[in-house]
Amino acid sequence: MRNALTIALGLTLLMSCGRSITSVQVPCAPYAVLQDDTLRMGNGCVERVFLWNEGALATISLTNKITGRSFKADGSRPDFSIGGLAFCGGNLETKDFGTYLLVSVSTSSGSLEAIREYRIYNDVPAISCNTYLRGSLKASLFGGQDNAADRKNIEFITDMAVKAAEEAVLDRLAFPYKHWNCRVVDFSDVTDWNDNLVHTTDFIAYRKLNYRGNLLFAAEGRDGEGFFFLKEAPCSGVQLGGGKSDFTASDGGFQTVGPGVLPSDIDEYHWTRLYGCVTGVYGEGELEALKSLRAYQKKVRRSEDMVMMNTWGDRSQDSKVNESFCLGELELASRLGVSVFQIDDGWQSGKSPNSKLAKGSFKNIWNNPDYWTPDSVKYPRGLTPIVERAHELDMEVGLWFNPSVQNDFADWEKDAATLIGLYGKYGIRVFKIDGLQLPSKRAEENLRALFDRVVEQTDGEVIFNLDATAGRRIGYQYFGEYGNIFLENRYTDWGNYYPYRTLRNLWQLSRYVPAECLQIEFLNPWRNVDKYPEGDLFAPANYSFDYLAAISMAAQPLAWMEASNLPEEAYSTGNPLRSWRSIAAELHSGTILPIGQEPSGTSWTGFQSIIDSNSGYLIIYRENNPSAKGRVRTWLPDGARVRLTPVVGNGSRKCVKVKPGGIVTYNLDKINSYIILKYTLL
Repeated sequence: MRNALTIALGLTLLMSCGRSITSVQVPCAPYAVLQDDTLRMGNGCVERVFLWNEGALATISLTNKITGRSFKADGSRPDFSIGGLAFCGGNLETKDFGTYLLVSVSTSSGSLEAIREYRIYNDVPAISCNTYLRGSLKASLFGGQDNAADRKNIEFITDMAVKAAEEAVLDRLAFPYKHWNCRVVDFSDVTDWNDNLVHTTDFIAYRKLNYRGNLLFAAEGRDGEGFFFLKEAPCSGVQLGGGKSDFTASDGGFQTVGPGVLPSDIDEYHWTRLYGCVTGVYGEGELEALKSLRAYQKKVRRSEDMVMMNTWGDRSQDSKVNESFCLGELELASRLGVSVFQIDDGWQSGKSPNSKLAKGSFKNIWNNPDYWTPDSVKYPRGLTPIVERAHELDMEVGLWFNPSVQNDFADWEKDAATLIGLYGKYGIRVFKIDGLQLPSKRAEENLRALFDRVVEQTDGEVIFNLDATAGRRIGYQYFGEYGNIFLENRYTDWGNYYPYRTLRNLWQLSRYVPAECLQIEFLNPWRNVDKYPEGDLFAPANYSFDYLAAISMAAQPLAWMEASNLPEEAYSTGNPLRSWRSIAAELHSGTILPIGQEPSGTSWTGFQSIIDSNSGYLIIYRENNPSAKGRVRTWLPDGARVRLTPVVGNGSRKCVKVKPGGIVTYNLDKINSYIILKYTLL
């Protein structure tokens, strides 16, 4: 029998099986406690209890400490498995990183070593887990996933057994209770080609079936309380490792599968990181599920409030950018309320494939050591005059950058040195990262190393805008610690910018992705009016410039345009954007969720930022809807009396009573208009 081992926040301990260490447990702070053959880990919101099982942890209960609801699990199989191998010889180590407690469990199976790293944050009802492998893994042990269509029909109870495919399981929960109402959420990026970015499947768990997505919610049928799995990985369609699904679900068993590696990615020389899995708990109802998910996301994702202008949206590409052009744009951008002026492709000496001036290449970039220095013809004094003028206007300058993709980012150290150098010389800390391709685990590892190096060497000052428009990229639930997501390219030049569709993409994503981590564009509606069919109700010219900017205000506004192409009347938008900047930090501190109808061009729609139980913000849009009175379904409690105070846009202060279903009524006199309201429950 092993003596009690208690590991609490603030300790760094290492234990081999049989070694005894004692300390004082802090009940509500992150903790891990090993006693006899039971390991408990959690905080004031959640606790997960495992059989120690020589380090091959097997969950025996998952408890929501806020509601008191505990889900008993059978613990008959380890939570992590790969190729049917038996892991043992467990060591336990913890380290306090201040913002979270890291609990590491290391095991081995023959020549294959594994480390499971659990992160426990304070006040978050979820525990994340990353797995690392080192050693040798036989391809024959790394099987695929079966297909229900290949199984025989069920005539006898023995027919119900599903032969265990030798799939890699990142996490597993098995409950004796059979009634689970589930939702899987699948995402699409590659937004140059996709304009439908969120796909949900609701089901009742029955026989073991495979599902694709980054999110699985499962609510028990008796009371609606439940748990979620978040797979921290790119979107399913571009994940590594050839997995056919992300989750399996049966009437009581749930697994996160698809590790994102092939056997050939595992070697004895370095630790290979698999895709991550987060397990969280929630109380009754969808709102509680989404709040639990968001509590975790807000801890691990990085966002920073900014109104950005990037001139690429007017399709001049690199033909205009130079010192005089940028200095002129800065003056006008300041009038709009822009805080970051970002120079896209064309500032550098090297020419990219998208250059209008000379068709260049990203191949073998470092054959030209000056590729990432400012173009000496366009910027004879370097970027210093632009950076200095931006600071005088209370703005900063950002840049576009395309890492050296060849050979799986083999030149990542040179790329990192370039970004660190630009930060050191000019103080530039906002970089749009474009052209990413992640065809292999080595490419992913090198890209992560690039970002880590830059963040470390700049003391966390540099933030990245990660482009999601094309290629095999990162998606919405991966690499979130490095910055926000540049969501989409739309252009009036091609007649494919429709404001309601941009709003719809943000509205759908905001249920499952923090809106404050998304850059949402708005364009110049006075350009290319002739590129839209006559009478097109939803063409950009039918919207005010203020309204187009407001579409992005639940997120990070991106003025995707050249300021010099705007008419004088556009600059009245400077006041709404500045007003938004004054509330952005508080607005984005809340849990932002969609309200009203899905944007369609004719809906009453919007967003709610839930700051606490008594206050928050409502952003309400009246699209081209004939009624001046909108009945908007919110997340406010039925029957509550609420004071609504306008903070951005035109509207009146009023007190309303929330009707059944969370309905709030508000009047907007004009079609295609909006209001941002601060709400307080009375």
